[in-house]
Amino acid sequence: MTRPRGQEVELVRRLEALGHEVTHCPLTSIEPLGDDPVDVDDYDWVVLTSANGARELRRRLRGTPRRVAAIGRATGEAWGPVDLVPAVSTQEGLLAQLPRPAGRVLLAAAEGARRLLVDALDADFVPLYRTRELEPPKFPEGDIVLLASSSAARAYARTGAATPAISIGPETTTAARTAGIAIVGEAESHDLEGLLAAVWRLAG
Repeated sequence: MTRPRGQEVELVRRLEALGHEVTHCPLTSIEPLGDDPVDVDDYDWVVLTSANGARELRRRLRGTPRRVAAIGRATGEAWGPVDLVPAVSTQEGLLAQLPRPAGRVLLAAAEGARRLLVDALDADFVPLYRTRELEPPKFPEGDIVLLASSSAARAYARTGAATPAISIGPETTTAARTAGIAIVGEAESHDLEGLLAAVWRLAG
């Protein structure tokens, strides 16, 4: 388990309930980027790409969003009621389902996030947090590694460990394979439930 410290609890609990022995070795940490308010009153859509982004925007929110789109169920749950969760939990999936014309759109995400929606919708972008890649002194041995972000994949590759991995989704899979990591499974729904299902398919 490589999720940031404090964000692993539910997944660890669920995996242990299925009979798996779980070791947590965080490979990333989340660093908020300031405290300045984010004014959303002038936007027709606010797009959230992660639960971390949802929590950070909630903390810094000024105004009331007209409509909120969340990429992934966990992102929507971190925010509260949302207007749209695309069937495919990627920026491409959201772009395919977002009503047109979308009006003014704000993408609230991590520093360095993909700019597909910015380019396609002429959206504004606000970076809310930074994902810092960690270097553990020694990566623990195991049968499977769970990777829930591209940054975790890159950090895992630097450890030199050779344990195969399950990825949370296509972006993470691409980053992992680019870094030379063997991916043996990918979550069909790009969230906690999807990771659990992928582990079940592989290990039972």
